[in-house]
Amino acid sequence: MAVKVLIKRIVPEKMAKDLIPLFRQMRSLATNHVGYISGETLRNLDNPEEFMVISTWQSSDDWKDWLQSKDKKEIQGKIDSLLGGETEYKIFHYGFKE
Repeated sequence: MAVKVLIKRIVPEKMAKDLIPLFRQMRSLATNHVGYISGETLRNLDNPEEFMVISTWQSSDDWKDWLQSKDKKEIQGKIDSLLGGETEYKIFHYGFKE
């Protein structure tokens, strides 16, 4: 079952020039990973320091595999270091399930 992954980050304006290339690099690598369907990055109009990344994966296992990949961990480490904390992910599936 396909899943959506939401990632919210606060990117101080002074750090954007260092972080945005890392976000692009991460997206580029993710597009070649098994199970990746699509992704988008949104920037809050009311708070331009707030970014929301929404990616779609064929399954939660595909997402978890990407999350544990060497490439992802390397870039994510740089992002977390610059932002001073770990990135939080929220995973959602489609529809209702009892």
